Amino acid sequence: MLNYSGQGQSLFKERPPMMSYFYQMSLKKRIQIIYIFLVVLCISVTGICSYLFAARSIERNALQLKQSILNKSVQVMDEHLRHIVVSSYSFMLSDTFTQVMQDVRNHNETRYYQNLSLLQTTFAQLKLVEPLIDTAYLKTPIGNFFSTKDFPNQSTAFEQEYGEVVKQPGWNTMWFGSHPSQLFQSRGNVLSLLLKPIVVDNHTFTEVYMVVNMREAAMRDILNQDLMNSQVQLFLLHKNGGEIIRPGSGSFDLITEPGFAQRLNSGSGDFTYTNGQGEDMLVNYSSLSMNEEWVMVSVQSKADLLSPLRKIRWLVILIMLFCILLALGLSDLLSSALLKPLNKLRRLMVEVEYNDLDVRFRSKYDDEVSAVGHRFNRMLDQIQILFEEVRATEQDKRRLEVKALQAQVDPHFLYNTLNTMFWKSESGEKKDVSAMIVSLSLLFRLGLNDGRDITTVEQEIKHVEQYMQLQQKCYEDLFEYRIEVHESCRSIEIVKILLQPLVENAILHGFNDKEDPGFILIRIERQEDTLRLEVADNGCGMDVARMSAEESPAGERKGYAISNLVDRLNLQYGEQASLVFNSEINVGTTVVITIPIS
Repeated sequence: MLNYSGQGQSLFKERPPMMSYFYQMSLKKRIQIIYIFLVVLCISVTGICSYLFAARSIERNALQLKQSILNKSVQVMDEHLRHIVVSSYSFMLSDTFTQVMQDVRNHNETRYYQNLSLLQTTFAQLKLVEPLIDTAYLKTPIGNFFSTKDFPNQSTAFEQEYGEVVKQPGWNTMWFGSHPSQLFQSRGNVLSLLLKPIVVDNHTFTEVYMVVNMREAAMRDILNQDLMNSQVQLFLLHKNGGEIIRPGSGSFDLITEPGFAQRLNSGSGDFTYTNGQGEDMLVNYSSLSMNEEWVMVSVQSKADLLSPLRKIRWLVILIMLFCILLALGLSDLLSSALLKPLNKLRRLMVEVEYNDLDVRFRSKYDDEVSAVGHRFNRMLDQIQILFEEVRATEQDKRRLEVKALQAQVDPHFLYNTLNTMFWKSESGEKKDVSAMIVSLSLLFRLGLNDGRDITTVEQEIKHVEQYMQLQQKCYEDLFEYRIEVHESCRSIEIVKILLQPLVENAILHGFNDKEDPGFILIRIERQEDTLRLEVADNGCGMDVARMSAEESPAGERKGYAISNLVDRLNLQYGEQASLVFNSEINVGTTVVITIPIS
C-alpha cells in the first residue's frame, strides 16, 4: 500500500497544471463545461443569424412601406389643399365677386339681395370645381353672403367664431382643424379655410373675409385612400398636438399622450414612442407644404410590425435543430471520453455478478464516479459481512422451525392422545380410535406441509380442526368450537401453525378450572390489504400484563408457544404483523393476529 500510494503521488506531480485541475473537477462540471460550450455556440449562431435577418427585413420593409405611404399621403393632401385655395381665389376673380366688392367699396347695401342672388351661381360653381367644399361664407360690411341651400346661423356667428382670429396681423390664409362650424347649422365637423380677398381695382378690403368649410369625413377619406396596411394609421395633427383629422377607428389617443407633440420637429422624421399603455409605437411624420403648422403622422404598433418575425422564428428553430443534431453527434465522443470510469465500474459490477468479490475499483480522477467506486469497494466489504449475518439469521430461522415442530408435537398432548386411543381401544370403541388415528395422521401431515413455511388458510383451518377434534376425544364434553371463514380468504397464503398454539392455550389454560362447557370461536376475515385471524374463548381469562412478556417462567408451555408464535411473525412479516390479547377474568380471552396480504 505504501509503494502504490507513493507512485500515485509521483504521477500526480508529473501532470500538467491544467490536466491536474481537469482531473480534480467533478464529472458534472466537466459535462457542464462541454455542453455550455455547445449551447453558447448554438445560441450565438442562432442569435447572429436571427438578428441580421430580422434587422435587415424589418428596417427595409418598415422604412420603405411607411415612408412611401406617408409621402404619398402628404402629396395628396397638399394637392387637395392647394386646389381648395386656388378654387377659393378663383371664386374671388369672378365678375360677380368683383361687382359685389364694388358695392362694398361704395357701401351700397341696397343691392344686397340682388348680389346674394347673383352669387348663388358662383357658390354652386365653387362646390362643383372642388367637391371637398361643403359650405362657403363671405363676410362683408354690407352683409354676409352664402349659398341659400345651406342653413346659416345668426348674423353674429362670424364674430363669435373668427372675431379674435382676424385681428391677428400678417396673414392672408389661415387653416382651422376639425371643429363644428358656428356659421351654419350642425352638419358634422368641418375643416375651415379663412381668406382675405385679393386686391380688386387696386383697393384692399379690410373687413371682407371668406370662410370655406371642408367636410371632415371627405378629408378623412383622402387621408386613408392610399393606406395599404390596416395596421398603420395616419393622423393630421397641429404642431401643438391638436388633432386636425384622425382615423375614424383610431386606437391611439395622441392628444392625451404626454410629450408626444414635443417630438414633432419641423420637416419630417421618425422616432419610437411608448404610449400610456406601455406599447412601443413606430412614428413617422412629415409637414405639409401648404400649411407647415400641420403635420401628417404615421403610427404603427411595433408588435404589429414584428409580425413577420414568424419566418425568423422558424429559421431559428431550424438552426437550433441543426445545433442539437450536431451536439447529439458529438455526444458519443464526449460520453466515450467522460464516461470511461463509469464503464470500468460497470464491468467490475458484471464480474461481481459472477461471484467474484475480490475485484476493486481504482481511478486517477477525483470526481463523483471515483466516489461511487470507493463506495462500491466498501459495499463489497459489507457484502461479505452481510453474508455472515445471513448465515446466522438462517440458523435462527431453522431453530424457530424446530421450535414450531416441537410446539405441534407437545409430549403431553401426544401422551394424552395415545392414552385415550388405548383406553378407547380396550373399551371396544374402534370407530373413535380410527377417527383419532386419522386426525392425528392429518395433523402431522398438515403441520409438516412438505417442509414449506407457507401454507394456505384452507390448510391452516384443516390443521387446527384436526387438533381440536383430537382434544375433544381426549377431553370429552370439555368444549365446543365453531369456525367462520370468508370464502375469499381460503386461498390466501400465510405462515403455517398460527392458530394451533392459540387454541392449545385456550384448551389447556382457559378451560382448566371452568365447570361449564367451554366454547372456541375461530373467525378469519379480510380487511382491505390485511388478513385478520381471531381466536376467542369463554374460559377463565388471564393476566394480559403477564402475557405481554415474551418469556414466561421456565417450564410453562403457554409462554413458550406464544413466544415462538411472535418470533415467527416477526421473522416473516416484520412490523407489518401484530398479535393482540384481550382478556377478562372469568369472561374469556380473544387473541387477534393481523398480517399483510402479499
